[in-house]
Amino acid sequence: MCMLCDDEKSYQLYMDYMDAMEKQGKIVDADKALDAVLDQLQAADLASEKLRRDAPENDKTLSPFFCSPVNK
Repeated sequence: MCMLCDDEKSYQLYMDYMDAMEKQGKIVDADKALDAVLDQLQAADLASEKLRRDAPENDKTLSPFFCSPVNK
């Protein structure tokens, strides 16, 4: 649990997950909750990495003479 206490985002996801399970009337094992939170964090990290990779300004296949749209 200490690794979650150091990261506010992780801790908030953990508490939100626990609250959601309690509202559903389920008793959640702390290890299962931790695994679910870590899976959510990993999925979010992968999604943001994909967005960064797919951004036109990061496309290494474009010619230097290609006119990319200017971000304003």
